[in-house]
Amino acid sequence: MADYKHTVNLPETAFPMKADLARREPEMLAWWEERGAYRRLREIAKGRPPFVLHDGPPYANGAIHLGHSVNKVLKDIIVKSRSLDGCDAPYVPGWDCHGLPIEHAVEKAGGKEAKLLDAKAFRQRCREFALEQVDVQRRDFIRLGVMGDWADPT
Repeated sequence: MADYKHTVNLPETAFPMKADLARREPEMLAWWEERGAYRRLREIAKGRPPFVLHDGPPYANGAIHLGHSVNKVLKDIIVKSRSLDGCDAPYVPGWDCHGLPIEHAVEKAGGKEAKLLDAKAFRQRCREFALEQVDVQRRDFIRLGVMGDWADPT
């Protein structure tokens, strides 16, 4: 078998040719966190003209899906673009933690038992479920590279 590797004109670079995302993604997320990347960007932007993107938050009723991903990534592009244009463009994430989508998810997960709960217990179960989903969604949005004040959402 012929070895054609040396016949191809490839650039010499330290950039890895293998993506190896399973190993590199946690390193990249830790790097951003250690350096306080979002906090530093906010400090640099102080005093600039403000740009606020009023985000319609997702329901905290399950794992993110393609619609969430497209929505958040596009908004992140807008916020980052406005920052590069010289604006103070913070992103404060938030979630819609009440309403029928969460109630439906709790009923679906709890089956017949959930339908037998009194109103107070049902609301408590919905609250607990929503807070769990906020944590799941937050982690996934961070993994998508969406920069925001994830430690102090609204």
